[in-house]
Amino acid sequence: MDIKLHTPLEESEIINLKAGDSVLLSGTIYTARDAAHKRLIDLLDEGKDLPLNIQGETIYYVGPTPAKPGKVIGSAGPTTSYRMDAYAPTLMDLGLKGMIGKGDRNSIVIETIKRNKCVYFGAIGGAAALIGRSIVKSEIIAYEDLGSEAIRKMEVKDMPLVVIIDSNGNNLYDIGKSEYLASLE
Repeated sequence: MDIKLHTPLEESEIINLKAGDSVLLSGTIYTARDAAHKRLIDLLDEGKDLPLNIQGETIYYVGPTPAKPGKVIGSAGPTTSYRMDAYAPTLMDLGLKGMIGKGDRNSIVIETIKRNKCVYFGAIGGAAALIGRSIVKSEIIAYEDLGSEAIRKMEVKDMPLVVIIDSNGNNLYDIGKSEYLASLE
């Protein structure tokens, strides 16, 4: 059964999520990849404000393709998340609650997820067109010069996701490996 969530994410909702839960996410999310993340951290290091308020927000690690005529956006599949691992803890400490991507995260990110009661969602790699259909609105809000890696504000409706790392640090990748190895015994 899918769990329906709406952004901004509330801690009271996040703490009930478990690694492996299927989620349908609706509301506003933001996009950012490594180049945009570096610029965000550079702004913070300079004592400047970010171009968005990240309190309770969710960032999707994606560089979507251009929209075809009559469409809001092109393909919007997740990018590999570890490239944001150097930046994610700072943003979570400032109030970011959700991240969407693919692949595992490092131990520092996992500890920060636990400390701040955040959640890391996995989007299905290879299903970029399907994910793109759940995006109903998209506008660039910062770093237009980065092209597909610009920061976008998106409205999503029932975006299909899986909880990969829950607020207790339970990691679906580790759980899956353990269950598989146990099945071999």
